[in-house]
Amino acid sequence: MPRLAPENTLASFALALEAGADGIELDVHATRDGIVVVHHDPELASGLVIADAPLTAVLAATDVAVPTLAEVCDLVAGRAELFVEIKGAAIERQVLAVMRTYRGPFALHSFDHALIARVHGIAPQVRLGVLFENLPSDLETLMTSTGARDVWPHVPLVTATLADAVHTADGRVIAWTVNSAEDAVHLARLGVDGLCGDDVRLFPAR
Repeated sequence: MPRLAPENTLASFALALEAGADGIELDVHATRDGIVVVHHDPELASGLVIADAPLTAVLAATDVAVPTLAEVCDLVAGRAELFVEIKGAAIERQVLAVMRTYRGPFALHSFDHALIARVHGIAPQVRLGVLFENLPSDLETLMTSTGARDVWPHVPLVTATLADAVHTADGRVIAWTVNSAEDAVHLARLGVDGLCGDDVRLFPAR
């Protein structure tokens, strides 16, 4: 709930759960010592690059607490599906190591489609997704080549035709970023399966 608390924080995730979210989306990077942390950008507001610093330095470099992925797993504890966007380069094994201990539903997704394909090769049982802000030339081939079953299009790309194609391939459509009630209703009518936004209170009840 980034409209009420800083994004990618335990406080924000707790508010989303209280508001009835059935999914929590978050972004991950890994520290120099291999700890997966939850943060949108590769660097902190202070300029510290997460991948270049140990966890202790990352925690000391910001006033906004940066949670580890393990801490978020403990907080959510199966109450919602976790959607983990892998943003750090080549950190899929570290992310998988954390998520293997999680007892609730989860899926991994990324703009890095080659990374998603690698995850599919390592752990084919894990649900995967591909993010994009430009429509792929061949969506079915993209899903097949990466092993993705979730498709994450930017809101303007969503059409009933796209939704039908993904559903035909036994996938889900999760639109981002949905920050108006009007968009939420429109997308629901088009047949999307999930809405990713900053305030779950805007979304229509199922």
